[in-house]
Amino acid sequence: MTLTVREMQQTDKVRWDAFVDSCPDATFFHRSGWKEVIERAFGHKTYFLLAEQDGVIQGVLPLAQIRHFLFGHSLSSLPFCVYGGIAATSMPAREKLDAAAQDIASKLNVDYLEYRNIRPHHEDWPSKDLYVTFRKPIDPDVEQNMKNIPRKQRAMVRSGIKNNLVSELDDGIERFFGVFSDNMLRHGTPALSKGYFALLMEIFGQDCEVLSVTHDGEVVSSVLSFYFRDEVLPYYAGDTVKARSLAANDFKYWELMRHACERGYRVFDYGRSKRGTGSFDFKKNWGFEATPLSYEYQLHKAQAVPDQNPLNPKYQLFIKAWRKLPLSVANFIGPHIVKNLG
Repeated sequence: MTLTVREMQQTDKVRWDAFVDSCPDATFFHRSGWKEVIERAFGHKTYFLLAEQDGVIQGVLPLAQIRHFLFGHSLSSLPFCVYGGIAATSMPAREKLDAAAQDIASKLNVDYLEYRNIRPHHEDWPSKDLYVTFRKPIDPDVEQNMKNIPRKQRAMVRSGIKNNLVSELDDGIERFFGVFSDNMLRHGTPALSKGYFALLMEIFGQDCEVLSVTHDGEVVSSVLSFYFRDEVLPYYAGDTVKARSLAANDFKYWELMRHACERGYRVFDYGRSKRGTGSFDFKKNWGFEATPLSYEYQLHKAQAVPDQNPLNPKYQLFIKAWRKLPLSVANFIGPHIVKNLG
């Protein structure tokens, strides 16, 4: 039968996710649940494409459209996700999905089509060399993982232990959002809404988990992580001003690694960071090697690759002003801004 491409339907979700679980190219961010998350949380139009032949899925491509008068008009795989692009088990399926995405981008008259690839697939497309990812195996032995942490950071973890920090798994996002939103405000960045994080836990269930660190009963650091196949992905994190003096962040990630190890997970995905940032240096200091991500762009109306990076000098005045807002005001306004950034 002919290889065909069409949009995912409600009845396709189980097969879609089964394909994602088995396809080496796929990531947590290819899961079907992201369609509902993006549509319900942000109101963006999505196009979740699948390629199938004789009823067998051979490839998937999740896409979402963002249209904004300041930040541009894009079709991306996938906004709010660090990985994306085409996940396929055959070259014909990849080519069909690619052609379908380019056709949609052309009909929508977007500024650009974006694939957030782990590896490059279009050498002739403009790309962005700003982001890297950090991944490392988790040893089956808990203590060996501690020994594998470089000496300086290992000392920080032990300092957190001596400070009587305690890690706890949370049933909801209340404590996490409190430190996350405060952390974002201190960095001058609008925060996603509390409802978005509640939706992640609703849609992804046990594969979305919050670990919080407390000191004398007070939350000082927290992380929301995703679980996929044999991987744990700490994705959103926040801390309080006290966290640094208590070594709470190093302790937090150690506890997450220990917890994942004991549950049988074998890969720690420290996630995306921008070159030249504190986050980049922190992960390097943990002994993780940076792997460049290949974000590729097919330019339609745009003349150049978009630059919405907070390190861009033109955003510095906004960042300084944002830091001065009351937290309640920032939490109210922030989601309306960040939903169009992706």
